[in-house]
Amino acid sequence: MKDVIIPVDFSATSLNAARYAADMLGGRKDTRVFLYNMFKDTDEAATSNQYLESLKAELEQKGVTGVECISELGDDLIDNLGRLAYQKTAELIVMGITEKEEWKQLLFSSNTLKMAEQNICPVMIIPSDARFNGIKNIALASDFKDVDVTTPVLAIKTVLEIFSANLHIVNVDSEHYVTLTEEYLGERAKMQKMFAEFKPEFYFIGMNDFHDAIEQFSKDRNIDLLVIIPKNHSFINNLFSSSHTKKLAFNTSVPLLAAHQ
Repeated sequence: MKDVIIPVDFSATSLNAARYAADMLGGRKDTRVFLYNMFKDTDEAATSNQYLESLKAELEQKGVTGVECISELGDDLIDNLGRLAYQKTAELIVMGITEKEEWKQLLFSSNTLKMAEQNICPVMIIPSDARFNGIKNIALASDFKDVDVTTPVLAIKTVLEIFSANLHIVNVDSEHYVTLTEEYLGERAKMQKMFAEFKPEFYFIGMNDFHDAIEQFSKDRNIDLLVIIPKNHSFINNLFSSSHTKKLAFNTSVPLLAAHQ
């Protein structure tokens, strides 16, 4: 049984993420879903439970079975979610993300990005306008460095098996010219062996801007899910350090899966 946690604050963004997850998981008998809401005032308890039960009914209408509601008082969503994920041995957390005018401020206060940085379980980030139309093509963005110890193979294989998806492994580096270096060839061989049963396709893009390259690649290859690998606590600063973040994390229609090794 695969446990999936969907935290909601009943905003349009979180409700869209819950509905995306429902369309994604509907009809699967091997999945248990936990709808989670944290409230900060005891007076909100009844409303929280009422809204969760309403959302549960909506998910059940979409064919999601085994839905449980969890509502609790708290003041630190990341700590609470982390504890719940450990307790349930969750395999996935699904959260929404939205674009706002002051997106740089949101960047450093976003619970979704903070959760993605935690090495607890994979976090699927659902853009506010994303609609589930199946997951046929999954892209793994890799820096091709020490792939044997940094690639979350099990998490990626689990997603590939669930959706019977094609795997596209992509690297963006301005140093790519006509031929690959011996280092890249060696790392590619390791990746080929890791995912041999999925017959991955490899792409090496010679561009300076990672975010623009990935955005165009996703469009060209009809990518339905992009897997990113946060490697350390500088993840947010490194991945989300330029204005192109707005395109990748806050304004893309392609969901992101942050998975740690």
